[in-house]
Amino acid sequence: MNPGNDEINSFAPREQPRTSTSDYQKTMADHGGKDILSSDVEIKGSIKFQKELLIDGKVEGEINSDGVLTIGENADIRGEIKTKSITVYGKVQGNITVGERCELKSKCTLQGDLKAQRLVIEEGATFVGKSEVTSGMVTAKPMPRPEVVRNEEPVEAFASRA
Repeated sequence: MNPGNDEINSFAPREQPRTSTSDYQKTMADHGGKDILSSDVEIKGSIKFQKELLIDGKVEGEINSDGVLTIGENADIRGEIKTKSITVYGKVQGNITVGERCELKSKCTLQGDLKAQRLVIEEGATFVGKSEVTSGMVTAKPMPRPEVVRNEEPVEAFASRA
């Protein structure tokens, strides 16, 4: 390898991403303050972040956050996602659990179960799985069933009291 050619080799042409919608282009252009994993990034493992993250690459593993997640048009996610809110433009294979809002955009694909307080599914989105929309109040937990108390007496004893 020639040391003088390092600068030339580091700028290889990239594969052009799919044609995107104007809404998605606006999201990409207005990414001020968001962390971005671009379309040429591939990750195997867990991702944790605090505020906002835009993923446009491939991720295989779990994504956990109390922040806002955007899955870009070129993204291919395989794993569980747990976050405050999410907007999906790309492909997700795995369950999504969000504390607030989930948006499935028109060209996205979700194969997995979804749990959110608010759910928006645009026409053209592909969703294969179950959805659970929870109330805005504290997550409802099933009421405990009353315990059944059984006496040691045989059944005949009750009949003789009558």
